[in-house]
Amino acid sequence: MKPLLAALGWALSLSAAAAPCLPSADLIARDRQYEEALRVGDVAFLDRWLADDYVWVHNLASQTEGKAAVLERSKKPAVVHKSRTTSDVHAHAGGDTVVLRGLSTVEQWNADGKTWRSNRYQFMRTYINVGGQCKLLSVQTMKVWSSPSSG
Repeated sequence: MKPLLAALGWALSLSAAAAPCLPSADLIARDRQYEEALRVGDVAFLDRWLADDYVWVHNLASQTEGKAAVLERSKKPAVVHKSRTTSDVHAHAGGDTVVLRGLSTVEQWNADGKTWRSNRYQFMRTYINVGGQCKLLSVQTMKVWSSPSSG
């Protein structure tokens, strides 16, 4: 009986180790917090949420940032955007890795402070389980649409 229990315990530990860091709905909600943290420069949240090896590849590989660069930029954001929202988000899980794919709409104030413009990006974000904690490992964004001024 003991070998059977040991084998069952080993199998359960393997399945737990290969489980996504958060259920998809919870991860999508936390991903929205990531967008807000980027918007307002919440360095504490970003520091906890980003994996040590984090990398963000921006539109057409125009820029690549690691964790240190994003944290430094977030300390004193050059711009606080009007909003950052996500839509059409889908989760793709394999083992303990989840890739979120969706659209991010970033609204930025124009110089007049009354009107704004929007940019929409397709994103893919890879989340991993690191020692029982969910971490954002990588991001790739691609601009798919820009608006004229609104308001």
